[in-house]
Amino acid sequence: MLTFEEKLAIIESFPELTRNDVSLGRVNFQFEDSVYDKKNVVYRLHPNGNGYVYVELIDDEDYDVDEKGMVNIRNYSEEELRKVVRKSIDSLATLDEEDEEEFKEETWMNGEGHILTLVYDYDLWNIYAGEMLDSAFPTYNEAVDFLDQEGFERIRKG
Repeated sequence: MLTFEEKLAIIESFPELTRNDVSLGRVNFQFEDSVYDKKNVVYRLHPNGNGYVYVELIDDEDYDVDEKGMVNIRNYSEEELRKVVRKSIDSLATLDEEDEEEFKEETWMNGEGHILTLVYDYDLWNIYAGEMLDSAFPTYNEAVDFLDQEGFERIRKG
């Protein structure tokens, strides 16, 4: 079994995760760029080595998932831990086909107060300034990358 410090070092090697210290010495790691409301990748990593990783959206593995969509990583090896954390991040980074169909829109705003709306329509991710089409992208991530690069932040999910 990996120690708490070893698990921390492995998890902290993922630059896309943000560490949040919580009570009783436990640590959460969040993926702030999640396309879902869910952001916790690692939940309640405890100094005794216990902890959880969010796996509910991972389809290609057979995890012993609890009611919160988490798997206990207490006895994971380094390889297993790296693999599950990577898959968790990847699962939170992209919408699956079912979620794309349910997606309505997101509102994004920049520091100057300009507002853009991201809409999934006809298999494209369209960005509108008011009623005018500004840009279109084949994937959600490409649209979000564009918005990020242009200085916009998501303010509302639809």
